[in-house]
Amino acid sequence: MGDPALSRRSFLAASAAAGLGTTALTACGGDSDGGSSGTTTIEWWNISTTEPTKSVWAALARKFEAQNPKVKVKIVQLENDAYKSKMTALTSSGKLPDIFHTWGGGVLRQQVDAGLVEDLTDRTKPWGDALLPVAREPYLIDDKAYGIPFDIGMIGFWYNKAHFEKAGIGEPPTTWSGFLDAVRKLKAARITPLALAGKEKWPGMYYWAYLAMRTAGAEALQKAYEDKDFTGEPFVEAGEHLQELVGLQPFQKGFLGAAYSSPTGQAASVGNGKAAMELMGQWAPVVQADAGKGLGKDLGFFPFPAIEGGRGAITEVFGGGGGHALRRGAPQAAVDFLKFFASEATDRELVKKTGVLPVVPAAESAIADPNIKAVQAELKKATGFQLYLDQAYAPAVGQEVNDSVAALISGSKSPGQVAQSVTKTAKEEQ
Repeated sequence: MGDPALSRRSFLAASAAAGLGTTALTACGGDSDGGSSGTTTIEWWNISTTEPTKSVWAALARKFEAQNPKVKVKIVQLENDAYKSKMTALTSSGKLPDIFHTWGGGVLRQQVDAGLVEDLTDRTKPWGDALLPVAREPYLIDDKAYGIPFDIGMIGFWYNKAHFEKAGIGEPPTTWSGFLDAVRKLKAARITPLALAGKEKWPGMYYWAYLAMRTAGAEALQKAYEDKDFTGEPFVEAGEHLQELVGLQPFQKGFLGAAYSSPTGQAASVGNGKAAMELMGQWAPVVQADAGKGLGKDLGFFPFPAIEGGRGAITEVFGGGGGHALRRGAPQAAVDFLKFFASEATDRELVKKTGVLPVVPAAESAIADPNIKAVQAELKKATGFQLYLDQAYAPAVGQEVNDSVAALISGSKSPGQVAQSVTKTAKEEQ
């Protein structure tokens, strides 16, 4: 993940750029020491804003309260981008929520380096160590645990089988040239090939990241970050491949202004049958059904195709999961909540009701959805893994990747300019 030292100045600058003053944020930490009533309130920030996950998580909080009568859980739920912006501002203020969502990687490392995150290594033994190793990896920093996973997965293409059949596409493509051919066939059949939430930028980043993995290999992405140099030919080639796709005009009308989970956004476009594919994580089916109708048996999944002549293999995957971290000095009740959330009983409920992949090995048998099983099968045979770039890298670098790739998709930056912009930001990051 790299080990950039925390730059408080960079966090403050990021907060200012986002237009977020720390005075606009609610206080965090609650009554963590227990008031006169003897009740401890813990504040839990997460990004589960879509159904059924939102209701399932709220019910789990109430269940935990019932088991712990002297604890109250205050839930704060924010959409992905709003959450990232507010957490950047909170980090700059030096005050984080008791329990907060994290993807691990470089962003978590900066919070750890700032002394804001609780070391969970000893406080979560032995149950934390028993979780799936690949799921725990993003939250291990210098061999210490600073987060507990609740999900693991990967990004891939979710597609409409009926649309593929109508367009004469027999099998999901396994090569980039085959993928472009599939896009052309869908357009010829008057079917929008791809849905994209251009407004939110991070969904577009998935394309460039995967293409870079396929041209350069998974390890090259981390090496480029450590060397602060993304100008190598494979990274420029990744942009050229993406530019070729954009040239086919594969996205839905108005995609540059589309959000991800809104009623007219990316997930809904696929879920309502208005687009044939989206490049998204293991949560996609749930959001498609919440934002739209959902495709049911017509929904399928396939991994990102290989690039002919590229150094990366189709078995190298890009993605990650979700986890929870605690602010430094969080009360024991927060640790107890993480243990409750990481239990076999809770994990089985999450798998059955929200479609997450289990992090507790004993909960694996709860998977019933064939598409979730397909994601799990790809993960099991993975030969390399890369965390989301806007989390694996320091915040400023990850944001520049998102911004530059969005500019490439909109036509305002060239593949070479993307590589140069990311490199410039990486070199400036302290």
